[in-house]
Amino acid sequence: MDESGSAGVVIASLIMGIIQLGVVVVIVAGVWKVFVKAGQPGWAAIVPIYNTYVLTQITGRPILWFVLSLVPCVNIVAAWVLTQDLAKSFGKSSGYGIGLFLLSPIFLPMLGFGSDTYQGPAYKGP
Repeated sequence: MDESGSAGVVIASLIMGIIQLGVVVVIVAGVWKVFVKAGQPGWAAIVPIYNTYVLTQITGRPILWFVLSLVPCVNIVAAWVLTQDLAKSFGKSSGYGIGLFLLSPIFLPMLGFGSDTYQGPAYKGP
């Protein structure tokens, strides 16, 4: 590969990196806003593992659901339940919960920057 080809690869990589950084910033900002709307500290959105614990508090799920989210394979079911409860906590339908589960980079910022208000934990316990 000649020098012009190498420069093209570097420029393309730089552009892709900037786009990825922009997407990550939008997602983090959306989750931050969701946490703040729910009365939780926004900074919790950027702390790994703790953000899942805060999510279980927002949805009203017991600590068991946080533990289940750490277990491989079981965490998929836990994520499904938590996203459904998150949607319901903001007065959204189960269809929105499916969107949160499958397309969270799109639906979390929509929830955070949208006009929806937190209505309390969706899960009230047994």
